[in-house]
Amino acid sequence: MMYDWYQTQEDLLDPLRLMARNFAPVMELFSPARPFATMAREMRAALELFGNSGISHQRPPFGIGSVMVGDREVGVTEEVVQATPFGDLLHFRKAGDPVQPRVLIAAPLSGHFATLLRDTVRVMLADHDVYVTDWHNARDIPPGAGRFGFDDYVAHIMTFLRRLGPGAHVVAVCQPAVAVLAATALMAEDGDAATPRSMTLMGGPIDTRRNPSKVNALAKTRDIGWFEQTMITTVPWRYAGAGRAVYPGFMQLASFVSMNLDRHIGAHLRQFRAIVTEDAASEAAHRRFYDEYRAVMDLTAEFYLETVERVFQRHDLPRGTLVWRGRPVRPEAIGQTFLFTVEGERDDICPPGQSEAALELCSGLAAARKRSHVQPGVGHYGVFSGSRWAGEIYPRLREVIALSD
Repeated sequence: MMYDWYQTQEDLLDPLRLMARNFAPVMELFSPARPFATMAREMRAALELFGNSGISHQRPPFGIGSVMVGDREVGVTEEVVQATPFGDLLHFRKAGDPVQPRVLIAAPLSGHFATLLRDTVRVMLADHDVYVTDWHNARDIPPGAGRFGFDDYVAHIMTFLRRLGPGAHVVAVCQPAVAVLAATALMAEDGDAATPRSMTLMGGPIDTRRNPSKVNALAKTRDIGWFEQTMITTVPWRYAGAGRAVYPGFMQLASFVSMNLDRHIGAHLRQFRAIVTEDAASEAAHRRFYDEYRAVMDLTAEFYLETVERVFQRHDLPRGTLVWRGRPVRPEAIGQTFLFTVEGERDDICPPGQSEAALELCSGLAAARKRSHVQPGVGHYGVFSGSRWAGEIYPRLREVIALSD
């Protein structure tokens, strides 16, 4: 019933939010008239904040129409080169098809769409042929499509890497670091020609026993039965995935917000002031961030529960007990892939040390094929977006790919 209650609330609030959005511009008519100018701007700010407070379940566009390659602006088009019921392999094809290193970016399956990595993609496109795992919203996937668990995520990574072919590289952002490391280990052990030449793990939970965060602590305080009873619900009848058991995106968003509630309240207070003072740049930046942040997707129940249990409770990968479809996962089997870990100094989701644990697990790699970097002054999202990502982290990643290409 949890999803039905949420949906009923949204259905009731949506007309009110629409009225607020439509009425907010009317306040501009009163702005020139004193003594009502300040009051009118404050009313407009309040209406806009309420009107834009809803959650979206639709994937936003990447919106990358062109990119600079050297000193030339090159057009970019999106094409799905492989599709499954649960996700697409999305290719950002550049006009003229310049020959560049092929890179698969593994997007998190943790409540937000792959478009959260828009800045990651945009920056990497200048020098690389970029592909992204574009996961589908579970509430839009009919139950007849079957299950999608942790092992299926790993299988998708291997399938997509084989689609890219030999010589490709892989970048895992946050949560998929474990699955990408597992996929690479399995492929390396099999002598698969599509084993990636380099593997970059950015802010990922390889070993959450190291420097545990609030998220890690929560996972350890309850057994998996509690998570299943408390966090799992079914998709309402009106959607294609009706009846599918899911971990709803709105619950994940609520968890993220509650972790940094003061920060989000402060951001909205600053947005209120930006509207009142007519600071258009700050107002637009806030809206861009929260339009993306409030776009959420549901996860299949099996993927969520298996990830919580295997990664955050049992620590299967660092303990050497991770199994993929009955087969042991052996990170030490990786012998040629260049490994690079990236962490943010202020990351409160995957703190420093958790990704770096991969360097020890991949004991079959020579020291010359391993690198790590902790970026000063950035939190979780700063690892893959923003000025520090573009100016300080990305040049190191680009160098790793160039060295191993």
